[in-house]
Order: sequence, then C-alpha cells, then structure tokens
Amino acid sequence: MLAQRATQQSLRRLAASNPSTASRMVFKNFAAPLAVGSSMHTRPVTTQKMTPADSYEILVAQRKLRPVSPHLTIYQPQMPWIASGLNRITGSVLSGGFYVFGAAYLVSPLFGWHLDSASMAAAFGSLPMALKVATKFVVALPFTFHTMNGLRHLTWDLGKSFANKTVIKTGWVVTGATIASSLYLALLA
Repeated sequence: MLAQRATQQSLRRLAASNPSTASRMVFKNFAAPLAVGSSMHTRPVTTQKMTPADSYEILVAQRKLRPVSPHLTIYQPQMPWIASGLNRITGSVLSGGFYVFGAAYLVSPLFGWHLDSASMAAAFGSLPMALKVATKFVVALPFTFHTMNGLRHLTWDLGKSFANKTVIKTGWVVTGATIASSLYLALLA
C-alpha cells in the first residue's frame, strides 16, 4: 500500500514536471506493476451470506482441527504441582462440605431430620472405636492439609521460600505435618 502511494506520487510529480511524458502514460496499467515488481498477484475477496447455524458448523469443524494440549499424565509427578492441586481440592471439599452440612442443618426441622447436636453426638458415640478414629482422621486430613499449605502459600506471598529446592522441601514438611497433626487429632483429641 505504501509502495503504491509512493509510485503514484512520483508519477504525478513526473507528469507535472514533464507534460509530454504524461500524455503517453496510462496510470492504471503502469503504476501497479511498478509498485510491486514485474507482475502483480491479487487475490479476489468474496463474501457469502451465511446463517448462524452454518457459521457455527464451520467453527466446530475448525475446532476439530486444532491440536490438543498435553494432559498432566505426560509429566512426571512433582511435589509443587501435586501440593497445589491438593490444596485446591481440599479447599473445595471443605467449603462444599460446610455448605452442604450447613444447609442440611438449617432445613432439618422442616423435613423432620434429626441433625441436632445431641443426636449427632449420640450417633457418633455409638460407633466402634476404629470407625471413630478413621472418621476423625478422614475429616481432619483435608482440614489440616489445607491449613498447613495455606500457611506455606502465605509465606510465598511475602516473597520468602520461593526457590525451587525450598518449595519442594516445604511441600514435604507440609505433608509430614499434615499426617502428624491428623493422627494427633484422630487419636488424642
């Protein structure tokens, strides 16, 4: 586009300075090949009217030809992304569990469910000791992991302990502290 404008301007200057040469020139046929070389390649633009359904079908066909990004299965498991994924999962499990239990606790009088504290304590007290410990461990594990890993993330937000070796080391520390505190809460609390 810029070359064509420059060619047109120079031809206009030539025509203004030498009128006899300008009478022999045909601007339409002379300017374009001079601007782009000895031959000019053009591509005609065509448009067609389409319905939204037709354009959507074209889009679906184009999406099928796109490359698929690799899944996590091609990577070697590493502590930083395992701990990060588990932190998100435990946060979702905890918040979802609290919302479901809270909603059930609120609507239990309407449906005649016995979710009051006394009946839940009596039901838990009637369980065998091994099942009590297992239940407490299963409930404590996501809570303690999310708490410990949350503290780890807070130190990262302060700009500390963010070297690769330190991230791996603190990940194993969080895992050990999670298991130890979950066992403590399940057995002694």
